[in-house]
Amino acid sequence: MRRGARRGRRVERRGICALLAVLPLLVSACGLNVNAALPFDVQAGSIREVPELQGVEITVGSKDFTENILLAYIAQIALKAAGADPIDFTNIAGSNSARYALENGQIDLVWEYTGTGWLSYLGHDRPIPSEQEQYEAVREADLEENGIVWLPYSEVNNTYGFATTEAYAEKHGLRTLTDVTNFLKENPQEAVFCVDTEFANRPDGMPGVQAAYGFPTTTTKTFGAGAIYAAVANNTCNIGEVFITDGRIAGLDLRVLEDDKQFFPQYNAAITMREDFYERYPQIAEVLAPISEALTIDAMIELNKQVDVDGRDAAKVARDWMAEQGFIEVD
Repeated sequence: MRRGARRGRRVERRGICALLAVLPLLVSACGLNVNAALPFDVQAGSIREVPELQGVEITVGSKDFTENILLAYIAQIALKAAGADPIDFTNIAGSNSARYALENGQIDLVWEYTGTGWLSYLGHDRPIPSEQEQYEAVREADLEENGIVWLPYSEVNNTYGFATTEAYAEKHGLRTLTDVTNFLKENPQEAVFCVDTEFANRPDGMPGVQAAYGFPTTTTKTFGAGAIYAAVANNTCNIGEVFITDGRIAGLDLRVLEDDKQFFPQYNAAITMREDFYERYPQIAEVLAPISEALTIDAMIELNKQVDVDGRDAAKVARDWMAEQGFIEVD
């Protein structure tokens, strides 16, 4: 009964993207684009070839921001070293589109974030402060309700934050979001924010954080997530929404303001797969487990920086990190 009810709920939530299986022309409308294969070959290092994965096509998706694309390439490289045939479906526009693609079988796995799973997909109003408890709660509920398996989470915690330039923060004595609130209440003309469309409407985004802290917003400008960092750096807005693991924070001399009320949820990255796919290929979990253990916040910031600040290709950045860690060998 529970599985039958779960399948019914999943059908209801799929929406128009469920038509992707029979209407390929709708793929681009839902934000999916088939990309080229990896532009290089890799050899097994500490990741050994797995007989059960030899030649298995595994479609790896990602959302449309640098970190998630990097993580997808890391997974593709690992799977290729293990003998699988990864298919690249990176750069899906938006969390919901990526989730629909996973549920509907357009992709087989994607790195997801625990806070997004708990609040956006499972519909809870309040996050769980503990990383471990948040992960365990979303893992159990998503499997039970939607048939989605969460592999062990990584240290990478790509939670939201607000940033200003170092110069602006120093001038106005801003270190915490409470400092920002007090400053903006006295200087409402300075309450110029840059956010992306998704953050502007998410319960764990602008509506929630504004209610928690009570700061005014005189002007809100909407950008693509990647453009916000430059907008803050060039003073288009005074305060911008950021991901705290983004390499552009250091590259553009921005300051992340401390979330002293601990509003923003935990967003630890973990591989997600459909239960049926996981049961067919449980070896994938063994291949990817060492990678989740090796990924740290500092490592992710550096990888993001190499792409967004230094201008390197994301796939090559992922390959070089995998080689440095000894997971693969390259010619």
